[in-house]
Amino acid sequence: MKRFYFLTMLIVLGIQVSLAQNIKRPDSYNYSRGVEAIQNNNVEEALEYLNKELKDNPDNGYALAWIAAVRSYQEEYGRALTAADLAIEHIPRKDKQYKAFAYIVRAAVYVELGENEKALADFTSAIKETPDDVNVYEKRANLYYYMEKYDLADKDYQTIISIAPGNVMGYMGIGRNANAEKRYEEAIEQFSYVTKLASDYSSGYSFRAESLIGLKKYDEAINDIIHALDIDYDNKAFYLMMEVADSAMVPLVAKLKIQSIKNPNNDFWLYCLGVVYENNGAYKRAITYYTDCQKKNPSSATAYRISNCYSKIGDYASALQHIDNAIVLDSTDYDYVMAKANILYESGDAKAAILELGKYVAHNPEYYGYYRRGWYKDNSRDVDGAIEDYTMAIVLQPDYAYAYLGRGDMYALKGDSKSAEADYQKVIELDAIPSNSSCAQYAYLELGQKEKAVEFMNNVIEKDPNDAGNYYDAACLHSRMGELDKSIEFLQIALEKGFRRFSHLEMDDDLDAIRELPKYKELIRHYKSIFETEIEDKMQATSVYEEQTVEIPFSKEDGVCKVKCTINNLPLYFVFDTGATDVSLSSVEATFMMKNGYLKSSDIIGKQNYTMANGEVSAGTVINLRNVNFGGLDLDNIRASVVHNQVAPLLLGQSILGRLGNIEIDNAKRVLRITYKKKVEE
Repeated sequence: MKRFYFLTMLIVLGIQVSLAQNIKRPDSYNYSRGVEAIQNNNVEEALEYLNKELKDNPDNGYALAWIAAVRSYQEEYGRALTAADLAIEHIPRKDKQYKAFAYIVRAAVYVELGENEKALADFTSAIKETPDDVNVYEKRANLYYYMEKYDLADKDYQTIISIAPGNVMGYMGIGRNANAEKRYEEAIEQFSYVTKLASDYSSGYSFRAESLIGLKKYDEAINDIIHALDIDYDNKAFYLMMEVADSAMVPLVAKLKIQSIKNPNNDFWLYCLGVVYENNGAYKRAITYYTDCQKKNPSSATAYRISNCYSKIGDYASALQHIDNAIVLDSTDYDYVMAKANILYESGDAKAAILELGKYVAHNPEYYGYYRRGWYKDNSRDVDGAIEDYTMAIVLQPDYAYAYLGRGDMYALKGDSKSAEADYQKVIELDAIPSNSSCAQYAYLELGQKEKAVEFMNNVIEKDPNDAGNYYDAACLHSRMGELDKSIEFLQIALEKGFRRFSHLEMDDDLDAIRELPKYKELIRHYKSIFETEIEDKMQATSVYEEQTVEIPFSKEDGVCKVKCTINNLPLYFVFDTGATDVSLSSVEATFMMKNGYLKSSDIIGKQNYTMANGEVSAGTVINLRNVNFGGLDLDNIRASVVHNQVAPLLLGQSILGRLGNIEIDNAKRVLRITYKKKVEE
């Protein structure tokens, strides 16, 4: 249950101190029961008793202060302000602690209303009442921090240290300010002192890890992340773990594995390994760890993550199975229902997806649920239903530009150009600053302002030229414009920069105009293959290996080395050439392989991507050799060129074979000696 923000203030007030000061505070039945109800988190009961108290004693400032706190908690800020104003007026001046409490309550309300200057004034008034209360300085310093007034925040944190030298929050605050200004060395100094003062305080380690990441000292950062997670599953450390994985995957995984080995009964480390692999696209490996985690401690969160991984690799049946398991384990979390709807939609069952989102909005009527259902209906050609849901999203979130864009598109389909134009104009009004979440480019296009659409899109890209999603949006825009070559060009850049949402890409109707183009199909096939290789590389990088050596016999004919091998299970010989860089085979061999099933049409990947009507493979074609095996060693997915020479041998250069390891030629023994690394542990 959510705790009252202000309950901790009850301790700060210090009843025993007030008695020493001979301050008489209310002790009536209704007031006492009201405060007791607050301590028990019973909102309605608290208001009932405190309002009864005010009927009997309308000038009870103490009751008013607590009512203000409760109203603020309920987000009834007008009532909270009224009660706080009266509390400040009626609480006796000599009761400085409760006076400060009333100022703090009102300051918190002002913060929620975005009136930071008024909030600062009230925190300052509270400090005047209780100048030795470090908690009030901390609250003011925290507000200064969020206002980016780091120098003023530092002064308050220094005051905290002077009042209470052992209070870690002063040092934490100074360190956090230094982090915000990228003064990482200074920040590390402060956080290091925190870890000495309180070795079991996880935030000292997680914040120091953030500073170390800023200095690109990833090994040290990982040590702090692991330490913070080990103390209390520190939330900041958890997210830093995902961040550092992008730059230091190998050492991070190694240290997480060590933690898992040291704590075999703790499923948390398995979960962390799953998260790291998932966030790096190694979904199959992530599933393995999540499954092991689930065996130790079944949880809805883990089931959800397994489902997400299966969805990413396109196994929607398994994804549905596990999201259903998540829902069984926690039927109160309707985010799982939203996730199930997304899986159903991506699997092609839009009708079922819409039904699931109906369940979602029935229990959680927020704007995104309506928007998402509207989008599903939009893509299912339920124009009126989409308009209805987009409108609900707009009612609940009037500044959500995408809802106006979707509704505008639907109005346009209905022929209601006036309403469509109004929505598109609203999109442009709301989305005036280009960013990676912009959609104004589409509104400009639909208003017939193609040049502005392109200009806006270009500005989005210019703002963040490394964001693959921006280039994907550009591909969608130009596809909508009918500029197919341009769309393909931007899509290729997006894929080159790491866009890997293939399931979304293949369903997005914005790309309908290019989806049947050969170039589109070639790009998708090519980058899916790269994606699989990327994942495999990541998995390989975090495996444990030992060196092994194998000797492979060769024969020598006319001064060349010939080695027995199989190509896609076809027995052949290859020629080993230390000076060669390419892999090649004759058109005769390639044609034989094609006609006898050792090559498939999908293996032909070069620019001359065709076979002759008689099944012959054209010279110059680039093909993929799915497997080359010799001496028990495998090379997968080798690109080879088909050469004109009909008697040319299969040629593998040392540069290709070098993928296996170091190669030595022992002419005396007539063997190739290859030293390679064999995986011994996942």
